[in-house]
Amino acid sequence: MVRSLWTAATGMNGQQMNIDTISNNLSNVNTTGFKQHRAEFEDLLYQNVKLAGTPATEDTVTPEGLQMGTGVKVGATQRIMTQGSLQATGVDTDLAIVGEGFFRVQQYDGSWAYTRDGSFKIDSTGQLVTANGNRVIPEIIMPEGFMIETLSISDTGVVNVKVNGAVDPVQVGQLELYRFPNQVGLENVGDNLYKVTNASGDPIASRPGFESMGIVKHKFLEMSNVSVVNEMVQMIVAQRAYEFNSKAIQTSDTMLQTAVSLKR
Repeated sequence: MVRSLWTAATGMNGQQMNIDTISNNLSNVNTTGFKQHRAEFEDLLYQNVKLAGTPATEDTVTPEGLQMGTGVKVGATQRIMTQGSLQATGVDTDLAIVGEGFFRVQQYDGSWAYTRDGSFKIDSTGQLVTANGNRVIPEIIMPEGFMIETLSISDTGVVNVKVNGAVDPVQVGQLELYRFPNQVGLENVGDNLYKVTNASGDPIASRPGFESMGIVKHKFLEMSNVSVVNEMVQMIVAQRAYEFNSKAIQTSDTMLQTAVSLKR
């Protein structure tokens, strides 16, 4: 019975982490480019009371063993990389990735990070940056006298803009996207950014629309892929599982109380 107390406690801890994951998903339901996470569970070590194949007689062995489980743990939080819905914004510097790929940005310390959030801005120097001021790589720098309302970005990432009322636009840059052998191995670092890890592999660069890379959509944003309905269902399941484990603890406690009160 003491084992059952601790086993059920691991179940309650696991479901608490599950609820934490669901809460994070729901809190980011309107976060641009956010990808849903899912808690994945693993059973803990087993106590082998009797091993399968133990000799029963001189000529036979036991067909089944006797193992006692010790509970559960959260083994990983799987990132679901499905495409989020596109929202037309009409903002000249907004971009959405349709398909595989990430934008690369340079942080203040010079390191690179990757994002699906294409809500870019143009800073005081005419450079394309994120909302936090991180520069988009390769650098896209607008020429002097450019007109923001004439900015156009093709599906393949070619950036054009008109200068000082000129009839013909000029090309000011070429966007690149980056993909990874194992994109779910990227590390979330906040601010809608990901960092490379040993699990993700090295980034592979290509122009949008080439070499299995997705395309970019101008004046659109990719929204979160979190489904509120699915998250609410998962929350109910997690709540009930938490209650079941708490009931197991209460039942074990009642059985221990009965054993203690046998002798009066």
